[in-house]
Amino acid sequence: MDSRGLRRKAVLALVAVASIGVLAAQQASAPVANDQHLLAAMHAISSVTLFDYVKELASPKYQGRLTGTPGFEAAAKWAEQLLKDWKVRPAGDNGAYEQHFPNPYTLVLPGERLSLRIPVAPDEFIERPYVYDDEYFPGSTSDSGTVTSDVVYVGYGITAPELGYDEYQGLDVKGKLVLVEPEVPVQPETNGDEFAKWRPYSFHDYKVQNASRHGAAGMVYDYHIANPNCVFVRNFLLSYVGTTVADDLFAGTGRKHDAVVQLIRQTRKPASFDLKKTMTMKNVTEHHPEGIGANVVGILEGSDPALKNEVIIIGAHLDHLGMNDQLMPGANDNASADAVLLGAAQALGQSGVPLKRTVVFILFGAEEQGVKGSEYYVAHPVTPNNRVKAMLNLESVGHGDRITASGGGGNFADAWAFFERNNAKYVHRQIGVRPTTNLGRPRQDAAHFMWANIPTISFGASGGRSIPVPTYHTTHDTPEFVNPEILQDLARLVYLSVVEMANAPATVTTH
Repeated sequence: MDSRGLRRKAVLALVAVASIGVLAAQQASAPVANDQHLLAAMHAISSVTLFDYVKELASPKYQGRLTGTPGFEAAAKWAEQLLKDWKVRPAGDNGAYEQHFPNPYTLVLPGERLSLRIPVAPDEFIERPYVYDDEYFPGSTSDSGTVTSDVVYVGYGITAPELGYDEYQGLDVKGKLVLVEPEVPVQPETNGDEFAKWRPYSFHDYKVQNASRHGAAGMVYDYHIANPNCVFVRNFLLSYVGTTVADDLFAGTGRKHDAVVQLIRQTRKPASFDLKKTMTMKNVTEHHPEGIGANVVGILEGSDPALKNEVIIIGAHLDHLGMNDQLMPGANDNASADAVLLGAAQALGQSGVPLKRTVVFILFGAEEQGVKGSEYYVAHPVTPNNRVKAMLNLESVGHGDRITASGGGGNFADAWAFFERNNAKYVHRQIGVRPTTNLGRPRQDAAHFMWANIPTISFGASGGRSIPVPTYHTTHDTPEFVNPEILQDLARLVYLSVVEMANAPATVTTH
């Protein structure tokens, strides 16, 4: 989709939110549900309980919750039992909570290795092994095997004849390893129109497939996280590396890695060359092309005969990275958001406060594998997409003391007004609001709902104490770094605002 198409969708989404804007304007005069029940349910949302949910989901029993694995299925069953206890009805396939979809996955097994061969004399060398987690990760979708080969730098790994741009031109990479940058030379935030032409080349799948098409045996990806969001290619190896590995590969070439990347961005010209270094890459994996993923979907049907056809969705992805080959706990990403969703679900289901509109809860699968669960749901919704008044997406909400809201304010200011009022009246938490366009790769489940013209606000967290280790897609995403109080405040804010949105008067249409 080009940038004009994406902007058009954003405009349509703003039009779609107009009705919720009327609801917001009328909300102040709406009859409020029993305040005693409302506030009792709000105060019953406890940081202790929510933090217990985070610790549960991040525990080894769920094996990192990679979609398609028994660990993910066990986590889904645990969440389903809670929803059942709170009288949230199943809304998945055939009267169950789970909505299934095809989802190939790959297990990363012990035995990985990445090392650089350093010559010390003619026909003599030493191996410089790299450190798992600190310096590299085995590719979460790599095939099994071992490759010892020369390494060739191919920039962003792009072959784009229509752009007059080919980073493989004149290079022989057959049987070799290629060092590749993430994204593309053009940034969507600064040049959306030009980025639209480059966007297809920003995807991890493309980079791996293009390297394989050129005969490369494997890819050293300058993207230092564990990452299952990539295609599996038979007989192709993949490892994700950090600054140390990239700088070592550039050492002695007369060029600096960062400077070469900046040059490509500035000139839009390839700067590929043979690094004249030799690496050994070994990965041990088990691919499951037959894999099946699932979204967990629950519903609280509205009580009003007419308004119950209008829907509010609360969503968070349940999955994480699995065992890579060590446990990836995923406490902040995304057990923290799952805890907030569950806290709001319990309050909405048990408070005794009636809801005129319908509320749907979705714990998505395969967000980490390319936002596949939300993509599938939007294509196969349990309620028509054009009846959804708002989608509230919860993503990595546990690090910090400040709530963030993408799409609140700039995109969907009218829907955001519910949250702004309830925060000022009850919660009193600092909130940062920013617009979002999602011109690039879909990085959160919110993207597919926005592109379907559904008013969408995505919540996160920021600020707070400094965390001493990298936690995003590493083994360090553990409960100790999660702030239970921010979970409590956000769950309370979501609960209060959804009650008001669900019970706001019907839209008045004039002719």
